[in-house]
Amino acid sequence: MENLLRPLIVVGGSVVLTLVIGWATDFLLRKADERHHETPLWGLLRRGRIPYQLLLCAALLRGSYDEAQLLQSRDEGVGRTLTLVLIGSAAWLVIRIASAIVETSYTRYAHARAHRDPARVRRVRTQVTLIMRVVSAIVGVVAAASMLLTFPAFRAAGASLLASAGILGIVAGVAAQSTLSNMFAGFQIAFGDMVRIGDTVVVDGEWGTVEEITLTFLTVRTWDERRITMPVSYFTSKPFENWSRGTPQMTGTVFWHVDHTAPVDAMREKLRDILRECPAWDGRAYDLSVTDTTPNTLQVRALVTAKDADDIWTARVTVREQMVRWLADEHPYALPRVNTADAILPPSQSQNGHRPSQDGVPYQQRRFHGASRTER
Repeated sequence: MENLLRPLIVVGGSVVLTLVIGWATDFLLRKADERHHETPLWGLLRRGRIPYQLLLCAALLRGSYDEAQLLQSRDEGVGRTLTLVLIGSAAWLVIRIASAIVETSYTRYAHARAHRDPARVRRVRTQVTLIMRVVSAIVGVVAAASMLLTFPAFRAAGASLLASAGILGIVAGVAAQSTLSNMFAGFQIAFGDMVRIGDTVVVDGEWGTVEEITLTFLTVRTWDERRITMPVSYFTSKPFENWSRGTPQMTGTVFWHVDHTAPVDAMREKLRDILRECPAWDGRAYDLSVTDTTPNTLQVRALVTAKDADDIWTARVTVREQMVRWLADEHPYALPRVNTADAILPPSQSQNGHRPSQDGVPYQQRRFHGASRTER
């Protein structure tokens, strides 16, 4: 009877005590979260209740197992299993606590500087993300090494492993050269402020927003919801455009090809009216100038400003569409046209000094694509 009650008391008592302590801890954290709305720390710490209860239960079972003298024939195996669970749950809990502390610190910093310095906030966010990945990797490696050291065979092999660590390190460095270069590039990006999460970049002709940065790769989300994944070493070895570097304010251009008779002054006034009705324009500046000329058209360029890359795109397409529509409705003669008249014979081949007509159409009434004009 005693042999039957002892395991029930030990196992059942450990489980019940774990549930009671876990519930009490979660209750206190919930009350603290309700009382302190200004910080998310207590709510984030509640995410660690599962590894916390697992750690507590493993510790109670490991401590009471020897005293209870359960399964003495399998004493070593059960004890090692509980030790492995204890190490793994401890590492899991450490990662959750570190994540809660770091995320709370970042949230406070972001709320304080989100409006004053958004670029700085994105930089800190990138650094925090990479730091948490490094911490998680270090804790995981330490936990795995601690688990391996619980086996006598690995402890005996430790000396030989340390003796050959130099040679193995050289071999691993040569074999993992690209991986190590990406890892160091990740640290360089995180602390060198080259590119940050949320930055608008142009890589290989693709425009998008940096969505994720790890120690080895970086993901760019394009405007059409595609994801471009590339090694982080790309950003340390090749040039790329970062539209969010410094201040996010941008200046955009819109080009038109119009007829030489286009009313440039009226177009300049229409540009002003379009921008006044465009929410994407930030009101800083605008301009319209003739930048080039060809035998058939004028090249007109409009400059518009906006607070970021998304708004500059909206302002450009709005100006382009409404200006073309206004020209078509109010000044159709200003649209570019292509001369479709037949070639004119030299005066020496015309009769009586008059320029000949072709197909019964006098020279003075040649047709142009888009309109009928009188030859100047």
